[in-house]
Amino acid sequence: MCQGFVRNNGDLIVCRFFIGAFEAGYVPGCAYLMATYYKRHEFQKRLSLFWVAGLLAGAFGGLLAYAIDHMDGLGGYSGWRWIFILEGLFSIALAGPAKFFIADWPEQAKFLTSKERKMMVTRSSQDVGGGARMDRLDLAAWKRILSDWKLYVGTFIYINITVSGYATALFIPTIVKSLGYSGIQSQVHSIPVWLVTAFVTLVVSYLTDRLKHRLGFIVFGVIFGSIGYIILLCQGPVGGGLPDAVRYMAVFFVSIGCYIVQPVTIVWFANNLGGHYKRAIGLAIQIGIGNLGGLVASNVFVPKDAPRYFVGYGVCLATMIMCGTSSIVLALGLVRENRLREQGKRDDRLQLDESILGNMGDDDPRFRFTI
Repeated sequence: MCQGFVRNNGDLIVCRFFIGAFEAGYVPGCAYLMATYYKRHEFQKRLSLFWVAGLLAGAFGGLLAYAIDHMDGLGGYSGWRWIFILEGLFSIALAGPAKFFIADWPEQAKFLTSKERKMMVTRSSQDVGGGARMDRLDLAAWKRILSDWKLYVGTFIYINITVSGYATALFIPTIVKSLGYSGIQSQVHSIPVWLVTAFVTLVVSYLTDRLKHRLGFIVFGVIFGSIGYIILLCQGPVGGGLPDAVRYMAVFFVSIGCYIVQPVTIVWFANNLGGHYKRAIGLAIQIGIGNLGGLVASNVFVPKDAPRYFVGYGVCLATMIMCGTSSIVLALGLVRENRLREQGKRDDRLQLDESILGNMGDDDPRFRFTI
């Protein structure tokens, strides 16, 4: 909201800094909190519903901003200032009541009975194969978390998909405009892209939970999105080359492919982190560092490359492929570790003192990873 009252570039930078500082924990915090309520293959549907809210904001946010911009001059403020002021006020109005509706932990949820709270703990333990607790954050726990190879591969996967995620979130209207539409037409033509993407995201979330499988959907999304980027790279000049309908179709491919992959990578990573602290810190690192993909996306779509955006499309294609490749690497490592545990080659850990075994997270040999 304060961005609507800035007087110079310094004021704006200060506002942006505090937005980043206070928003940083929002997505990993939401993902972690939801993960505490559901079994591993009940979680994707819930997170994807949360994710779709952002897609719908993308569908109508541009038109809302366009409408608010017509308040230009009201109260002596420019239209762009009213966009920040009103949209900021909406967020503030919703944030207050949220404090009283959202429980910090499932054990504190007033909408659950004491019997249901106990049942949740039992369900969670059975879901991962038993054990896998990390309720104490000491030096040993930090070492276990930071030395886990999954943390770095999972974060690398997410960095690569967020390049496309930010590119679609920030530049879909720009990309559509490059196909020859006017400013308002590009906003209107962006709406079907977001609506179809939201629908496909929800369908995929249902299927991936139902089939209890993540990797195949990630690979499918990568291939689907890559086809879209290849079409855009080969589209030819506006008014020639590929027909406008094909170019427009490619935008659907890019958006759908990206949003098939992005929420699934978060849930898949959370599914394979055992213990409260392991999951909380792992998600914070994956999403926090992974959002650096936004630095890439915001600097590869530059005005001088319009309307072909060779650099932007090429970088997004490359990172999409790296996302898929890294996901396969993660899956192979998880399959290998599950096999070793089935063969009893990690059972020596069961002989450790309970104070150690009870705080190992997914290093507990009773934990089973999911693909």
